[in-house]
Amino acid sequence: MRRREFIGLVGSAATVWSLAARAQQADRIRKLAVLMNLASEDPEGKARIQAFSQSLRKTGWIEGENLRIEVRWAGDDAERYHQYARELVGSAPDVILASASQSVAALQQVTQSVPIVFANVIDPVGAGFVASLARPGGNTTGFTAFEYSISGKWLELLKELAPGLKRVAVVREPSIAAGIGQFAAIQTMASSSSGLELTAIDPRDSTQLERALASFAREPNGGVIITASSSAVTRRELLLALALRYRLPAMYPFRYYVASGGLAAYGPDVNDVYGRAADYIHRILKGAKPADLPVQAPTKYELVLNLKTAKAIGLSVAPSLLARADEVIE
Repeated sequence: MRRREFIGLVGSAATVWSLAARAQQADRIRKLAVLMNLASEDPEGKARIQAFSQSLRKTGWIEGENLRIEVRWAGDDAERYHQYARELVGSAPDVILASASQSVAALQQVTQSVPIVFANVIDPVGAGFVASLARPGGNTTGFTAFEYSISGKWLELLKELAPGLKRVAVVREPSIAAGIGQFAAIQTMASSSSGLELTAIDPRDSTQLERALASFAREPNGGVIITASSSAVTRRELLLALALRYRLPAMYPFRYYVASGGLAAYGPDVNDVYGRAADYIHRILKGAKPADLPVQAPTKYELVLNLKTAKAIGLSVAPSLLARADEVIE
């Protein structure tokens, strides 16, 4: 065989091998890990995963065909976040979806290389998860829940719901930057209202939460704002029950509180946030780097009112507020 022919054959074989290797790489089943901040039996968590999976399917990623998904549910157990973060990173995923701040914090302690896409995180810059919204840097990017200014809007709406309001208890999670930031925004809004008294409630557990709200409710003209946190989500049934028991007008950060019996909520469509996160998962699986994908804010906010609850606690909702609501539950 002539040398030129031999080189040509070797070159052709190398090309075929390269194409075959690429095809094998493209055809391999990719692995997605998910760390959720809710319990596995929580219907809200299931709704988020469903919204995410449906959007992921639209981009061509189908579980059991070209994608394997491994989910861990940490709930309200701080130790589980760290345990599950180690397990998920140890399973060598191609990318990880992180639900809320606790999940991101636990995962970043374990890996600085596996791509992480977060959903429904408040103030990722303040929490140290990303360098900036426009240029996240590192291995993490994602979708925020809302800006702190939304927290001030809760107080404004609560005053419209209960014009005689004089006292407001703010249930927060001070161990995270978002808990402090939300409260600061509410304080700023309260400073323009003469005679309005704010009380921070920082419950370590459900018993302390119940005692604090019972004590607060002894005086008249009070209302409650529930700030966004994983602990509030896991205790939401208790929060809803206490507000109803003590006939306290209460403002919540997300619709699902109101669907379960809360008075009013203003915030993003959480399922939409998770659906949008699927696009970043898709891009990363196709080769994009988290550092190059800017952190995005919600595009849909909704005001939701529950007239049944309003009636139960003796409130009459102003027609002007009803007219502005995106959804009224009767």
